[in-house]
Amino acid sequence: MEILKNQSLKAFNTFGIDAKAKEFAIVNSLEKLIEIIKITPKEDIFFLGGGSNILLTKDVEKLVIQLNLKGIYVVKNQPDYVIIEAMAGEVWHEFVMFTITNNFGGLENLSLIPGNVGTSPMQNIGAYGREIKDTFYSCKALNLNTLEIETFYNEDCKFGYRESVFKNELKGKYVIISVQFKLTKENHTLYIDYGAIKQELEKMNIANPTIQDVSKAVIQIRESKLPNPKEIGNSGSFFKNPVISKIQFETLLEKHPHLPHYIVSETEIKIPAGWLIEQAGFKGSRFGDAGVHKNQALVLVNYGEASGAEIVNLAHKIQTKVNKMFQINIIPEVNII
Repeated sequence: MEILKNQSLKAFNTFGIDAKAKEFAIVNSLEKLIEIIKITPKEDIFFLGGGSNILLTKDVEKLVIQLNLKGIYVVKNQPDYVIIEAMAGEVWHEFVMFTITNNFGGLENLSLIPGNVGTSPMQNIGAYGREIKDTFYSCKALNLNTLEIETFYNEDCKFGYRESVFKNELKGKYVIISVQFKLTKENHTLYIDYGAIKQELEKMNIANPTIQDVSKAVIQIRESKLPNPKEIGNSGSFFKNPVISKIQFETLLEKHPHLPHYIVSETEIKIPAGWLIEQAGFKGSRFGDAGVHKNQALVLVNYGEASGAEIVNLAHKIQTKVNKMFQINIIPEVNII
């Protein structure tokens, strides 16, 4: 295993930020991972997955390890469900396509989300009304202190909206090795009422959709709205959709009668952050090489040579104006390093 010095991370983060790593290694096996951790203090290690949910604002003065553990396995096969395990280095979308091809239901709404499998539980990634927690069965994680592999089940992970135990109290203490999902094999339950999925299916002239149809619809919607990171640097949705109280929502509704929203509970309402940003006038705006995408205001982009600091400055401008207009704080979903 080669350890590179002063390695550019531009090709390893989807924002395309040209920060450098003091040291860099691609790890292809659990044995090699344990070997390198044994000789490196854990506080001097920075784990990198697909680089799709980070914004680098400076060089990383640590050993950056990109986990490249590969493999997809069926660990339990029952008449009506399957438990499938994917290693941390598997590309998320490719894994989802594997499940769709095999008619395993549950992940179709999460098609085309960038990143790797190993980081998906950390963020409790989600889209179109579904989240990891809805199908997550367990994950195996390496304890960086004991170097033992521990299993975390759904309830252990304390999943919340773009939250998990791995982003909070266990941050920096474990690295996820593999993830297991419990997926249906027949009588799939489809979730098509969130966003534009139903309308997209209608455009496709599909009245009785399959999980394959839902996946295709989601892909088409995402491709029409979201820039390809290989063409324009971005990290997908930059901000979380804010959840506000019903009382605050009703006050806002008086001023903005067409305010889009989703009911979370009897007392909470979720507001699309993209709509708030668009109303604040930032959609399609550009400040040097940092900008807001023309088709989706929720996506901040790097048009070429923007620094991480420039992207952060733009995010702060957006937050300030949205708060001034709506009295709502929008919080980054992306991890700012």
